Amino acid sequence: MSRLNRVANEGVALVRRWPGVLRDDLWTWRADPLPPSVWLRWVPHGFVCLAAFGVFVGDLAQLYEHGGLGLGAALLIALGQSGAMVLALRRPVPAWWLSLLVTVFGAMAVRARMAPGEYKFTWPWTSAGLIAHLFVLLLLALRVRSRASAEAVALTSLLTYVVQGLVGGRNYQPTGHLAVTLFAVVVVLGTALRGRREARVELGRQTTLTAEERARRTLLEERSRIARELHDVVAHHMSVISIQAQVAPHLVRDPTDELKENLAGIRQNAVEALTELRRVLDVLRSEHPAPGERSDAPQPTLDRLEALVENTRAAGLTVTTRISGRRRPLPPGVELSAYRIVQEALSNVLRHAPGASARVALAYDPRGLRVEVTDTGATRRAAPSPGAGHGLLGMRERAAMLGGSLTAGPLPGRGYQVDAYLPVAAPPATHPLPQDGPA
Repeated sequence: MSRLNRVANEGVALVRRWPGVLRDDLWTWRADPLPPSVWLRWVPHGFVCLAAFGVFVGDLAQLYEHGGLGLGAALLIALGQSGAMVLALRRPVPAWWLSLLVTVFGAMAVRARMAPGEYKFTWPWTSAGLIAHLFVLLLLALRVRSRASAEAVALTSLLTYVVQGLVGGRNYQPTGHLAVTLFAVVVVLGTALRGRREARVELGRQTTLTAEERARRTLLEERSRIARELHDVVAHHMSVISIQAQVAPHLVRDPTDELKENLAGIRQNAVEALTELRRVLDVLRSEHPAPGERSDAPQPTLDRLEALVENTRAAGLTVTTRISGRRRPLPPGVELSAYRIVQEALSNVLRHAPGASARVALAYDPRGLRVEVTDTGATRRAAPSPGAGHGLLGMRERAAMLGGSLTAGPLPGRGYQVDAYLPVAAPPATHPLPQDGPA
């Protein structure tokens, strides 16, 4: 019994809430403008306005010549129904009300002039009025929620039943059944088109979010890989600090207790930092293992550049090298980044520019190192290449990490160039990093 009471109470609450729902959906003056077509821009608006002009001319002639109405009344009804079509381009709900009320007014005006044995008028929906209301319902269904569209077609059908079925006329051709059927079909079509448009918009939004998330994930993975590669460099310096702090007291005659204590503290801090660094590296390698990565493999430097070039030549790419300036040892991080930039750039030439030849140029100056890798352009179509296509992202991250810059883009005519400048010392933390571009 309690379950029946609960169902009854829910039904009563739904009935009480329904007038408020109808008021929110259909008793509004809000604007829902029809968006311009992507390909045709404002052609749909022009088509609706042209159809409204046709409805005005046809409805005026039908009401004045066959409906027995005066010119003023026929003109008013024709303007109301054609104007509702134009208003529906921006405010579909008020346009639906206007079309419905004008149609009822016209039906009552024609009914008063009906006489047996005379011309049988199409009633209560005239041909032009039916076309106008179809346009209005279609534009309504394209913009408002499906519930409001169903409510509009339900109220239109109810009013059609009241005028034709309950009020009726004396001499007419009934159009109510045909009108209600067409109205339902148009609303279903408009609702389907609106759902399809919303699905495409949502798909585009999800695609954008997915691309942004993929780029962000790739950036984090590249930074993690760079951190793993720089581990050996940082670990080497920390080991040197620890050893020097341990040896330093033996190089001084009669070192003071304060000096021994400070050097012991330096060594202890270096050992602890090195231990924590190894723990972090173990976490990075366990979460993001690199294919074929060896934890004990030394990180490459520019001393292995010739071996890299030879391997690339063996893969079928013609590579020339040029080194200018006074060659000297650079900080390990700079040499590692320069080597990886050259490696990635040559790999891109192999994948995306078959038949091209490449040139690697290293220019040393007192402040840093410039790395240029250029190719002459592909001579045949490149085969589909697997991969995420984020090699440039990794190269830019390496350059930015050192406070440098990197630009990449096509050359005038043919070919492609990667130009990076890696300073020997990164700028102070208070200075902003330079933007991407030639140093």
